[in-house]
Amino acid sequence: MHGIVPMSAATVTSPAEKTPTLSVRGLRVEFPAFAGPPLAAIPDLDLDIAPGEIVGLAGEAGAGKTVLARSLFRLVPEPGRIAGGAIRFDGEDLIGFDERSLQKLRGRSMTLIAANPRGELNPLRTVGDQISTMARVHLGVDRRVARQMTLDMLRAVQIPDPERRYDAYPHELSGGMAQRIVIAVALICSPRFVVADDATSGLDVTVQAQVLDLLRKLTLERGSSLLFITRDVGIAAHFCDRVAVMYRGEIMEVAPRETFFFQPRHPYTVMLLAAFSHNQRLRAGWSRPSKAAAEAVPGVGCSYASRCPKAAARCLVERPAATNLGGGQVIRCHYPVER
Repeated sequence: MHGIVPMSAATVTSPAEKTPTLSVRGLRVEFPAFAGPPLAAIPDLDLDIAPGEIVGLAGEAGAGKTVLARSLFRLVPEPGRIAGGAIRFDGEDLIGFDERSLQKLRGRSMTLIAANPRGELNPLRTVGDQISTMARVHLGVDRRVARQMTLDMLRAVQIPDPERRYDAYPHELSGGMAQRIVIAVALICSPRFVVADDATSGLDVTVQAQVLDLLRKLTLERGSSLLFITRDVGIAAHFCDRVAVMYRGEIMEVAPRETFFFQPRHPYTVMLLAAFSHNQRLRAGWSRPSKAAAEAVPGVGCSYASRCPKAAARCLVERPAATNLGGGQVIRCHYPVER
């Protein structure tokens, strides 16, 4: 087992040999409370994503995954706000950008694929018009070129009979086709960074696998970096280069895919993986909090202490620092799981 070494900024979550496309440091996102201080949906988050890398972000509903996704685009849902930290894209801190500068980046260099394709598409415009508009606005091409780019993109996302589908409206498409159209809208400008926020959750298993393969192929062909947000850890096992697990706005563990699944070190990661096991004793053991966990106070100490089977007195009063275990594995835990 690797020895625990102090974590440096260069090794937080990204391979040191590559300059990150996206680098997040100390991100804090708050929402006002009716009484008392604001609530931190994301208290203090670091994340790097290297060029051409696919990073999976897994966690339960309410973990803060979508808040993080929106924050990266400076689109925090009202009345939330970014209260601190830095979001560097290609070395430039987006926190200092004005709205006009951000609009130039969104859709062109950075893009978001949302979970509800029908909610993202305009029901009154043909899908071809919606895709080509992205090319005209962000790339400055004329209508003829934009149409040809759109037809090529429809072929790339495996839409049959693209000339006919160009003039189709969203309600005329199946769920799988609508998701492919949303991917086409997102990738038409070959962005450098893509966020897919639970983008395959509403699809059946067969279509989901096809869309995942397509998304991976297209992002890698274009040299894009991809943050793939999901509630299904199993998808990350087959799709991502690295996997991070999030709980109450904090990244508890991040590691290369093989290390994450074969040598998990954070109790929360083990609990998520145990949920897929048929061994009832294993599942119960990692879902049962320790005796000390009953004394946990929200907002004090480790955020996972109230549910952790390894929680001790230290966990209740001291927030664990992110610790580099070597090999690209970083955890936030006082008592890592030993194997």
